[in-house]
Amino acid sequence: MKARFVHRCTHVLDKEATIAFYEKALGFRVVREKGPEDGSWTNTFMVNDESPFELELTWNRGYTEPYENGGKDTHIAFRVDDYDVYHALHDEMGCIVRENPRMGLYFITDPDGQWIEILPEQ
Repeated sequence: MKARFVHRCTHVLDKEATIAFYEKALGFRVVREKGPEDGSWTNTFMVNDESPFELELTWNRGYTEPYENGGKDTHIAFRVDDYDVYHALHDEMGCIVRENPRMGLYFITDPDGQWIEILPEQ
């Protein structure tokens, strides 16, 4: 038996803002999108060149209440090749929500409150 992790779904209120965030903050790009012809929802899949992991952004027309996408204990994590450069970028973007210098990591949030842990490469 084999199981392969392929994607993480996060629900979004402003799809364009969330796509722009992941493009700028972590170098992701949209690779495909699907949804019904009536446009009532979309699943937008994003990837970057560093891993086979996909991020699925689910958007539902007319939904206005914030989603519970996790936070603090529930998060996704990325190892970055230049921790200081990423930290400066994320600081400039104003998306750093918690820093833990003792552990050598920090957290950012996307526009929908999804917590993202940033770690240096080992």
